[in-house]
Amino acid sequence: MADRFEIFLQAPPGLEKTLADEARSAGFSMPEAQPGGVALTGGWPEVWRANLQLRGADRVLARIGSFRAFHLAQLDKRARKFPWAEVFRTDMPVRVEVTTRKSKIYHAGAAQQRIERAIAETLGTPVDDKAGVTLKVRIFDNLVTLSVDTSGDPLHKRGYKAAVGKAPMRETMASLFLRQMGYAGDEPVLDPMCGSGTFVIEAAEIALGLAPGRGRRFAFEDLASFDATAWAAMKAAQVSGQTDLGFFGSDRDSGAIRMSADNAERAGVAGLTRFEMTPVSALTRPEGPPGIVIVNPPYGARIGNLKPLYALHGSLGAVLRERFTGWKVGIITAQSKLAHGTGLPFLPPGPPVAHGGLRVKLYRTDPLR
Repeated sequence: MADRFEIFLQAPPGLEKTLADEARSAGFSMPEAQPGGVALTGGWPEVWRANLQLRGADRVLARIGSFRAFHLAQLDKRARKFPWAEVFRTDMPVRVEVTTRKSKIYHAGAAQQRIERAIAETLGTPVDDKAGVTLKVRIFDNLVTLSVDTSGDPLHKRGYKAAVGKAPMRETMASLFLRQMGYAGDEPVLDPMCGSGTFVIEAAEIALGLAPGRGRRFAFEDLASFDATAWAAMKAAQVSGQTDLGFFGSDRDSGAIRMSADNAERAGVAGLTRFEMTPVSALTRPEGPPGIVIVNPPYGARIGNLKPLYALHGSLGAVLRERFTGWKVGIITAQSKLAHGTGLPFLPPGPPVAHGGLRVKLYRTDPLR
C-alpha cells in the first residue's frame, strides 16, 4: 500500500466540525469534516499521533485500500491479490467486519467469509472474532473499502477511569464540548454536577498539555507497520506543562465525589483538581480569574418527571447569575425548556449530538454580567 493514505477520525455525529478544528490545531494536514467524522491524509506516524494526541476522536481508522467487486468470485480474487503482509502480522489474529449497501454483493456474511479466507490462506494470519485487530470492510455502490481500526478500545477509554456514574459523558465528547466553549487550557473550569469528574479532569489535562493516549495501548502496536522505536520516541517527545489554574467539581452525591477524586489521582491531575460534596444552592465562586462553568445535568430521560428538574435548573441559573459574574456557562441537555428554565442568556445552541440514545445540544453564554 502507499506510504500516504486516508485516515478517518470517527466523531460523535454533530461534533465533526469541532473535531476537524482540533485536528487542524494539532497540525494535521487539511482535515475535512464528513458525516460521522473527519478525513485527512497521512501515513502510519500520523495514525499513531492521532491516537496519542487527539482528545475528540472516538477511533482512528486507516483506509488501507479499495477496489471494485461486483460478485463474490471477483471479491475473492481481488482480496487474494491485496498486499495484506504490509499491514497484518502472521502471529496476530484479525477480526473481519463487513457492511454492504447498494451493491450487487448484498450478503455481508458471505463477503466476510471470502475476505477471511483470503487473509488466512495468502498470509497465514489467523482469523478470530475476538481478535484485538479489526479489519472493517465497507461495500457501497460496488466499491470495497478496507479500513483497519488502529485504536482497539474506543479512545474515550483514557486508562484512568475505574468508575463512572449514571449516564456518563464520554471523555471524547466532553473535550469537544469544552472546545466549543472556547476552552484552550488557559482558564479555570467548574462542573457543579460532576459525576465521575470527566469535564474537570479533561480540562486539567488540557491545561497541562497531557496527551490523552499516554497511559494506554493501541491496536496499531500489533500491525506489521508498527515501529516500536519511532513510537517510543513520539511518546517521549510529549512534554507536559504547568499551570496555576484550578479545576473544580461538586456534586450532592458523596459517591460521585469519591469517584472523581480517585479518577483524578489516576490521571495524574489530583494536585490541580478539587471535588466537594455541595448542592447547587451552596455553590460558591472559586478564588481567582473567571472561567467556564460546564455541566451535563439530568434532563428527564433517567428521572422521568421533569417537574423537579425545573426547580433544579432554576436554582442553578439563579446561583450562576448571582455569584459567577464574568464566567461563561455551558449546559448540555436534551431539553431546551430546561436550559431556558435557568434564565441564563444563551446564545443559539450548537448542533444536536447523539448521547445515550438521545440528541443533546450545548447551550452556552457569553461571560455573565
